[in-house]
Amino acid sequence: MRIDRSGLHDTVLAGVVAAASVAQFVLYGPARLQAEGLPAEGVRAPDPLGALLVVLACAPVAVRRRWPLAALCAGLVPEALLDVAGYGTGVSALSGMVLLYSVASHRGLAVALGALLLAVTTYAVGAVAGPVMASGPNEHVVFAVVLVAVWGAGRSLRLRRAYLEELKDRAARLERAHAADTRAARAEERSRIARELHDVVAHHVSVMTVQAAAARRVLAADPDLAREALSAIEHTGRLAMTEMRNIVGVLRTDARAELGPQPGVRDLPSLVEQMREAGLPTSLRVEGEPVPLPAGVDLAAYRLVQEGLTNSLRHAGAGVKAVVTVRHDPGELDVEVRDDGNGGKSGDGGGRGGDSRDGEVSLPSGHGLVGIRERVALYGGILSIGPLPGGGFEVRARFPLKDGL
Repeated sequence: MRIDRSGLHDTVLAGVVAAASVAQFVLYGPARLQAEGLPAEGVRAPDPLGALLVVLACAPVAVRRRWPLAALCAGLVPEALLDVAGYGTGVSALSGMVLLYSVASHRGLAVALGALLLAVTTYAVGAVAGPVMASGPNEHVVFAVVLVAVWGAGRSLRLRRAYLEELKDRAARLERAHAADTRAARAEERSRIARELHDVVAHHVSVMTVQAAAARRVLAADPDLAREALSAIEHTGRLAMTEMRNIVGVLRTDARAELGPQPGVRDLPSLVEQMREAGLPTSLRVEGEPVPLPAGVDLAAYRLVQEGLTNSLRHAGAGVKAVVTVRHDPGELDVEVRDDGNGGKSGDGGGRGGDSRDGEVSLPSGHGLVGIRERVALYGGILSIGPLPGGGFEVRARFPLKDGL
């Protein structure tokens, strides 16, 4: 069972305030006032009725946080009766200050100002209607200043509490925004990894399929050639596993950095040689002066060539030749993959399609060249995909390079 500690603390505080007020009421009777040279004319001597009124004035302190304004009003009634009955002004002033502080610290400005005005009015009425304990008007001014100071302390506490709540709320909002950004970054990273895996798997599996078919055809007639094809399949499979292991390894760590360097234009000679081994005669042409490329553009260019050559290997037909051309123009990188096969026919539905400008391209529902479209569009490039006049197929992209890169 959960205990309301704030209510318990307020109850204890009410008891302490009541004890102190009753002690003041009993000790500072007319005789004590006269002994100290204070005006005591008309002041009523302490009695049980007065003590009861003092306790009733202090009792609302027990609920000062739950109903602060109601508690203040309830406490001011016995205090006013004490003044009117002649027990002296300010007998239960301590409880009134506690209740005024509670209203100022737990309620809005309008209610707090109303409570201050009510407390000052009650004191003024008691000072006029009952015997005056003060030695002069200066005492009334001092008491009014004390009331305002108590009220100001309560308002300061409320403003500080509101400021801290605002800071907590802002921190919670920032934490939620950070969590949303983290989720978005993770989703983007998974999408990127999915594209990378598709490119790797589609390319290497296509090469292995072609090599396996060639090995099957010559297995009986030329075992040595079949053995070479099987060795090439093994080598291609190991390359695929190594590259996929590097990519999937990113999923096992919170770091965003790659576990290994990503392929780029510098790796195109190895890719072309691999395609030659797979049975697609391929040549590479590099025009212009090579310049350092942004990492994203470098990877996108490599994947475009990889997907274009894989497309040619799978769908262009027998006896096809492919040409890869990389042009380094001022402010632009032009990458082109052409073959002289049956470019007008579609293979797996994901390879051969239409033309695009500014990254927009009309493609079938496959994922290969669709992924290329997304890569090129990401870097503001222009992608062109489609059959060539007179036969053949072309995949071409032009990437703008900023600041001379």
